[in-house]
Amino acid sequence: MSTDGPGDRHLGRAAGQPGAADWARGAVAVVTGGTSGIGRATAQAFAAAGAAVVVAGRRSREGAEVVDELTARGAEALFVPTDVAEETQCARLVATTLERFGRLDIACNAAGRSSASGGRGRVDTPDAPVELWDEVMTVDARGTWLAMKHQLRPMVEQGSGVIVNVASVAGLVGIPGSSAYVAAKHAVVGMTKAAALEVAALGVRVNAVCPGPVHTPMLDELFAAQPERREAYRLATPLQRPAEPAEVAAAIVSLSSPAGSYLTGAAIPIDGGWTAR
Repeated sequence: MSTDGPGDRHLGRAAGQPGAADWARGAVAVVTGGTSGIGRATAQAFAAAGAAVVVAGRRSREGAEVVDELTARGAEALFVPTDVAEETQCARLVATTLERFGRLDIACNAAGRSSASGGRGRVDTPDAPVELWDEVMTVDARGTWLAMKHQLRPMVEQGSGVIVNVASVAGLVGIPGSSAYVAAKHAVVGMTKAAALEVAALGVRVNAVCPGPVHTPMLDELFAAQPERREAYRLATPLQRPAEPAEVAAAIVSLSSPAGSYLTGAAIPIDGGWTAR
């Protein structure tokens, strides 16, 4: 792959923009949490747009499956086992990307976990174990921050790049029984805004998407632990259904493309109207 800087061409600062189908050709994208759900759909979408994709996640078997799928479609793809809660692994992810492809143009940080992980039901704040707080904050908040920390360095050095963090509608509103998750996703929105201000003049954009319910294994786990939330979420969503992962991925790709060239520091709800009420 050429290491000639795609910068302006991919980030939408040039007058002549490539076609919508291949705007990312020559770019390199990293997707954390890329082995399932929103992350997997985003890896697929970036590959379809022409990018080389580095898939990061903790599950090697699923990671290999995603890479095999992308390469079968003609994309360049690489899996790097990564626990985003560990700084050395975040640093290794970026270093491996640079060693293989020579640059980093786009990063989507989709790794996360919910308060229902482990089969928990609703846990109100007075009853929540501190271990729950630590588990959720470590992956969702610390992991996103560590990933961004290391992704931003090469982007700043090359003078171009885009990061999209996957927050949640829980980063914009409160959800009872999920205080740790709500706190973590509010933290993701806050760190997105802070980082965006830090690098705006350096050619790098940072945004967040805030999905409502999305048809992923995480949502299935939540509904299994808290069956009452299935109907509650349907009633709270004016579109009356969960999103599909590809619908969230489409928004992430748009934010990363020339179409999003004047967006930075934004936290965009993709929630079927949840926060419009």
